[in-house]
Amino acid sequence: MPLFKTLTVSETTKVIIWKIEETIEELQKSISLSDYSQQRIDAMKSALHQKGFLSIRHILKEFNLQDVDLHYDEHGKPHLKDGRFISMTHSFEFTAVIVSEEKSVGIDIEKQREKILKIAHKFTPIEEYKTIANVSALIAKLTIVWGAKESLYKIYGKKKLLFLHHIYIEDFNFEDEKTTGIIRYEGTETNYQVHFLEFEDFTCVYAY
Repeated sequence: MPLFKTLTVSETTKVIIWKIEETIEELQKSISLSDYSQQRIDAMKSALHQKGFLSIRHILKEFNLQDVDLHYDEHGKPHLKDGRFISMTHSFEFTAVIVSEEKSVGIDIEKQREKILKIAHKFTPIEEYKTIANVSALIAKLTIVWGAKESLYKIYGKKKLLFLHHIYIEDFNFEDEKTTGIIRYEGTETNYQVHFLEFEDFTCVYAY
């Protein structure tokens, strides 16, 4: 069972990361899907997406949850019927889920890729990072910023937030493995704790 990493954020909040090494047939064993989820997976043309979807259902079992415990609101944000908070993510061969008993949470996994340099200006003031001369370090930093903004976007859960104008990530040092994220929208400002880790050329960021 390829559980890759378990992070105990607090007594009430936990992250589980899964590395997908199974076939679709293997992932389909010992889980049951709701009619809605079955329709979703049947519509997926990518085997990679199907594996991501199914592996997340295996992570749910680690939280003593099943697919039927999930429901989605009109914005596509997942919720748990028992009132706990949840966020999920998938990137290539990694998936992750964060569950909290007491606070809204968001999580994102991204593969570290050079193409982020081309789109950085769309989600962050790139001049803030002009002092980073090492390209690999710049890719790593921008991937953390993107993952942090994605995590906060998932917490907010509505479609109107703009990464560039409404979500701010305070600068950080890699060794700190944490920073602060701020959503400024419609006259209100909300701060969030953001944590990040790197493994196998991937970045995982979670926020609460």
